[in-house]
Amino acid sequence: MTDPLIRWRACAGDAVLLDGFHALKHALRFGAEVPVAVTTDRRATLALAGELAGDVRDTLDALLTEVSAQTYASLVPRPHPTGVAALAVRPSREDGLRALARTPRTAPVVVLDDPRHLGNAGAVIRLAAGFGVTGVVTTGTLDPWHPTVVRGGAGLHFATTVERLGVDELPKGPLFALDPEGDDIRGVTLPDDAVLAFGSERSGLSAELRARTGRLLALPMRPQVSSYNLATSVAMTLYHWSATGGAPS
Repeated sequence: MTDPLIRWRACAGDAVLLDGFHALKHALRFGAEVPVAVTTDRRATLALAGELAGDVRDTLDALLTEVSAQTYASLVPRPHPTGVAALAVRPSREDGLRALARTPRTAPVVVLDDPRHLGNAGAVIRLAAGFGVTGVVTTGTLDPWHPTVVRGGAGLHFATTVERLGVDELPKGPLFALDPEGDDIRGVTLPDDAVLAFGSERSGLSAELRARTGRLLALPMRPQVSSYNLATSVAMTLYHWSATGGAPS
């Protein structure tokens, strides 16, 4: 068997870092190609798989290589408590763009307009995967496949489509944007082909996206409370969509 460090270094340049047991588990469940995976305790990791992820235990058994804690720490920017890390092949951009463009859609696309916080972006992708959305699109400079975003998403990037696009490249569909000045979302039924846009944590919606929006919607909020966390806003909106017609598959 090829030395895991040699395989890791050969793949590391373009690969997606799966940081921790749960990220690896989810990536495998949703079809990720994983050429190398390491653990500091193979027996304990397989026992955890038997307890929490029996569907991928045999795959992990064939894939995992045990390495020292020192070697593991040299491969990741921040060691995960589970002592597991892997590299996965990033899905092709062409496939992602085709998935976003395909119509009719049975679930919305979530757009994060110039997000700034890597962890928030990851949390949104995890939520979106749980609701079975068509995809998550970011605008601006944040890389939605950054290792910190993938860590925050617990590997669920592979359960949906995740791409970065310009505002002028967004998928077709009725565009709704969340904004405190909008109409109360409780009075609106969101269609399955909706494009749901959320502004950045600091400055809200960009002027470019606001200009393209078909309708502004507002989440219910007590007076003098300035805002919700980005992931909370997305969760509330997707729950409203699912409760008024859409539903996770």
